Formats: sequence, C-alpha cells, structure tokens
Amino acid sequence: MSSQSHLVFTVIAQDRPGLVERLADAIASAGGNWVESSMARLGGEFAGIVSVDIETGSLADLHGHFDAMIADGIAITVRSDPQGAAASSGPKVHMDVMSRDHPGILRAVTQVLTAHGVSIDHLETTVVSGSMQGGDMFKATADLRLPDDLAPARLSEALEETAADLMADITLAD
Repeated sequence: MSSQSHLVFTVIAQDRPGLVERLADAIASAGGNWVESSMARLGGEFAGIVSVDIETGSLADLHGHFDAMIADGIAITVRSDPQGAAASSGPKVHMDVMSRDHPGILRAVTQVLTAHGVSIDHLETTVVSGSMQGGDMFKATADLRLPDDLAPARLSEALEETAADLMADITLAD
C-alpha cells in the first residue's frame, strides 16, 4: 500500500506564456494530481499557489522537475504534509471592504479577524480609481471561516466599529 502526500507550493516568476503549462506538466509527469490553485499576474510577475496530491514515492521525481524550473529562474517554495490539512469546520461568511485608500486598512480589518479567531480562506485586494468620489478606493473581498462558537452577527458588530474608525464600508454575508 502506497502513501499519499499533500503538497502546497508557491511559484513566482517573471510573467511569460507557458508557465502554468510547465507546472501542470511537471505535476502530471510525476504522477501528481493538481487539486486546487490560485494564480495572478501582479506587477509584471506571475504568482501562484498550488495544492497537489502525490504518491510519497514520487516526491523525488516532482522535486527534480521543480529543480529544473528553479534553474530557469522560477522561484518555487514547497510545503508538504503526508496526511493533508484538516479542513476547519466553522461557519463560512463572505466579507466585502470598501474605503478611500490609505495605509493600514487591511491591518485594521485583519486585527479584528484575528482577535475573534477567524481564518481567511480566500482574500483579494485591489486599489481602483475612485472616479466620481475622487481619489483611489481600496477594495477587498474575503471568504472567511469562523470558529464554531462565533456568531456572524458578533463579528459583524466588531467589524462595524473598525469600519467607522476607518471611514469604510465592511459587510458580511452568509
């Protein structure tokens, strides 16, 4: 009976065509299964995070493919867990944040989340032109996982206090 390993790795490289195909080929060639990923072009760089399941005996083969990619200037950082990460079981909520852009917005919001034991499953942020309001606007969307004993209404109240201090709109939805 063979054992499975679960890998999560990040990849950062100068953006160019074929990067994702090269990653997919390396994983498939080593017999791995691409489970999930999130990738984006940020500031001219390609950045991604990928989750893979692979036979433990095939890890050396996959690392060999990664070594060749690293030699070509593609930065790869790998973490592994033979059993895979246990999924959190608490309620899920979605959060939207909108504010005039200024330093410290994400820090203030994440301090509230941390103080309440909330995990971030997914986070995206951007700064966009404010058009009619004038000035840039900070936008964030996040999928959150609450601890079992935290009611979404209680988190919403705590975020409302921070929103008032930031002069921001922060909304939660199930």
